[in-house]
Amino acid sequence: MTLDELTQGLRERLGDNPNLGATVKFDFGADGAIHVDGTVNPPVVSTGGGDAQCNLILSKDDFETMAKGGLDPTMAYMTGRLKVDDIATAMKIGAFLR
Repeated sequence: MTLDELTQGLRERLGDNPNLGATVKFDFGADGAIHVDGTVNPPVVSTGGGDAQCNLILSKDDFETMAKGGLDPTMAYMTGRLKVDDIATAMKIGAFLR
């Protein structure tokens, strides 16, 4: 999938949910990034970087696999495939990726 397709898919999954209450960045390294502003309703999901309260660093391929249910976020974190700097916020957004 392209970065734009992943962004659109995340936008659809988050919908109008006002419960995130934070900004999140999915950092795919050289493959780009997706930024989520979950402090507004509906959340604003866009490509690109920017500062975020919670940064999730993983490969684009692992993100796709996780979004399809083929990679457990906890297992990805425990094996070092996913790096997170705010576990509480990551758990909130993880609920939408299932």
